[in-house]
Amino acid sequence: MTTFADDALGGPIAAPRLSDPLPRTVITPRVAPAVERRLRWERSYRQRVALIDSAVVLLSSGLAAWIQIVTIAQVHILDAPWQFGRVFLLTVAIWLLALALFQTRASQAIGHGATEYRRVGHATGMAFGVLAIGFVLLQSQGLRMQLLVALPLGTAGLLTGRWLSRRWLVRQRQAGEYVSRAIVVGKRRDVEYVVKSVHTDDLNGYRVVGVALEDADIETLHVGGHSFNAMGNPNTAQIVAAQLSADAVIVASTPDDDPDYLKRLGWELEGTASELVLSSPLADVAGPRMSLRPVEGLPLIQVSIPTFEGARYVLKRAVDIAVATVALLGIAVALPFIALAIKLDSPGRVFYRQRRIGRDGEQFSMVKFRSMRENAHVERDALQDLNAGAGPLFKMKDDPRITKVGRLLRKYSIDELPQFWNVLVGDMSVVGPRPPLPDEVTAYDGKVYRRLYIKPGITGPWQVGGRSDLSWEESVRLDLRYVENWSVTSDFVLMWRTAAVMVAPKGAY
Repeated sequence: MTTFADDALGGPIAAPRLSDPLPRTVITPRVAPAVERRLRWERSYRQRVALIDSAVVLLSSGLAAWIQIVTIAQVHILDAPWQFGRVFLLTVAIWLLALALFQTRASQAIGHGATEYRRVGHATGMAFGVLAIGFVLLQSQGLRMQLLVALPLGTAGLLTGRWLSRRWLVRQRQAGEYVSRAIVVGKRRDVEYVVKSVHTDDLNGYRVVGVALEDADIETLHVGGHSFNAMGNPNTAQIVAAQLSADAVIVASTPDDDPDYLKRLGWELEGTASELVLSSPLADVAGPRMSLRPVEGLPLIQVSIPTFEGARYVLKRAVDIAVATVALLGIAVALPFIALAIKLDSPGRVFYRQRRIGRDGEQFSMVKFRSMRENAHVERDALQDLNAGAGPLFKMKDDPRITKVGRLLRKYSIDELPQFWNVLVGDMSVVGPRPPLPDEVTAYDGKVYRRLYIKPGITGPWQVGGRSDLSWEESVRLDLRYVENWSVTSDFVLMWRTAAVMVAPKGAY
């Protein structure tokens, strides 16, 4: 008999035979139907985006090569088509490879706005950087037209394609497709917060189908007009997920007396669910500044302290100047027509100046197109009982002081356009918190003052998130999250979303 080791007494141990029974049957977890369903729609969406990416890259690079071939052919260079054809093929290959390597179509990025756009931008920049370096080192030619034509057109096309894909995805999710069925586990208060947050955002991709509560005496949970039967508890979350065909488990809070709960739950969900999501109260204000830093097996969440000076703010100011300059040139063309409409509708000035509070509490004069009759501010006290604004804001859906032309200007945010002058002179930024009135600031509590840490903006999360339809608490939460977590990429996303809101206004009055 063949031996492979000695026992403690020095005798040989026989090697096991194939016919010998195993001490325990071990079966690898199999993928559940709920997980297979999720993997199918994720794969389908990635293929859709990949097809659009490929078409954009081929068309933009092909156009650049065609322009160069036609131009060079006029001077009778015979090998020009083949030379620029090779440049076209190399550009396409490296560009598509970069989009794949930067995981621009990963499940964690698709449908997540700024993250997705940032990855596409980084991948495109890296691809053309590699091409440029390679062509310089090899002393080759033919890349110039790709840089002049394919790079800007392709980048715009890729970002537009991602935006259109996200809009399509939102419509699908509103119809109940392309969503992850999720259960939420934890204490009642924490579960309620998570369920409410999930159901107010069509882009998060989750649909809560059940809850598992620590509170054993609760049979039904009511949140925002939705009712959920409490099934099991956090220790039976894997069973509940299987019963409800859920492919995601969101942990709102963990049992206080079980430090190994998450590790064990992750093992138990193998094959049953695709992902285990942890909810953290830090994510609401510190999401982009959070990172996981394992130290000797201990998972530490690192949160960077926000800063309000430095190179990022210099770049933000440069973007403000560029955007404001271009915008003011366009506004100058429309100004005579807007001014004439305002004058014909009601007597008074074309522009309205109002004292607002800017960064660090400094006052400045904000410029708008006049949308109310002259001296409307003196009538505000008489209308105070009809105030429908949230918190210290004063808003009326049918304010009698607004003129006919003013109502149209407000509906499409045209009255805000002169504020680009405030941006150019440095009082405001293109994107930032809403500029408050002096009497609003006097009503602020401690945390709301943080809105004044950066310059107010013409647009921002408040303007694209519902405007006057938002509650005061929701407005403050959106502004504070922006103040601490803004980026240039997110600013461009908000500018783009503002253009969409101007076309289809919501909460503007």
